[in-house]
Amino acid sequence: MIRRAVITGTGHYLPERVVENSWFEDKLDTSDEWIRTRTGIERRHFAAEGETTSDLGIRAARAALDKAGLQPDDLDGIVLATSTPDFTFPAAATMVQAGLGMTRGFAFDVQAVCAGFVFAMANADAMIRSGQVDRVLVIGAETFSRIMDWTDRTTCVLFGDGAGAVILEAQEGKGDNSDRGILACDLHSDGKYRDLLYVDGGVSTTGTAGQLRMQGNLVFRHAVEKLAKTAHAALDKAGLTPGEVDWLVPHQANLRIISATAQKMGLPMEKVVLTVADHGNTSAASIPLALSVADGEGRFKPGDVLVTEAIGGGLSWGSAVLRW
Repeated sequence: MIRRAVITGTGHYLPERVVENSWFEDKLDTSDEWIRTRTGIERRHFAAEGETTSDLGIRAARAALDKAGLQPDDLDGIVLATSTPDFTFPAAATMVQAGLGMTRGFAFDVQAVCAGFVFAMANADAMIRSGQVDRVLVIGAETFSRIMDWTDRTTCVLFGDGAGAVILEAQEGKGDNSDRGILACDLHSDGKYRDLLYVDGGVSTTGTAGQLRMQGNLVFRHAVEKLAKTAHAALDKAGLTPGEVDWLVPHQANLRIISATAQKMGLPMEKVVLTVADHGNTSAASIPLALSVADGEGRFKPGDVLVTEAIGGGLSWGSAVLRW
């Protein structure tokens, strides 16, 4: 018997403000049709003035706790994936901890940009497998609207704000791929591709938050190749094949990337969870948002095999295979 990290609750929160593609038309040389055909995005949510990343994370966390029937002090820790924390320090996770009224355990942030949630889940999974903890709240939360260059039509139309959360809880498994929970993770990064996707600010360089910069065509090419490869690697580690996958829950960056990755994996789009049209790219929040939305719709059945995969700045990329 071994310990597995099983998802026992999901939750998400989206800011009230919904921004349709048409909002950009009188500000940039773009159109609703241009954005839809190139990205699949129709709308996104923007945080209100004064609404922070930790505020979004707290709302998503409460929803996940309610779904799992747990109280904050039932948790041993919080791992929050974000590239847009409230402050340079302390970690946004500690503010979520305080906002929930959690008086025990630990809370820390993980920064792997759009791949952050997969990296955070892998960390939480390792802690649960080792016996260090029994329950961990894993959150992806972002306010990317705060780091946009509103004159750059190739980037500012892509991103939105939001948060998603899952509860990972230790359960006993047999040690084979019939177990519920996370079965395998696969993580990578390669810093030589830094200039393909980055923010041109920082504490030790400019002393500013900076704005997002991206070489979209190159990111697209790397994304399709690397996402399919990492998904296959995680499936191999789990002893499963693409034919046994019930659902692909990808990072919601761009419909064309998602479609190309699914095709490389031999998966029909009917098996892919899509939220990019309504949320845009919410970076580390996109996978837990998609998990929560699909879970709320009752799309996942006990025993279903899910693959999550993401790529972001760094470049950093990875995947996780789990049984629902």
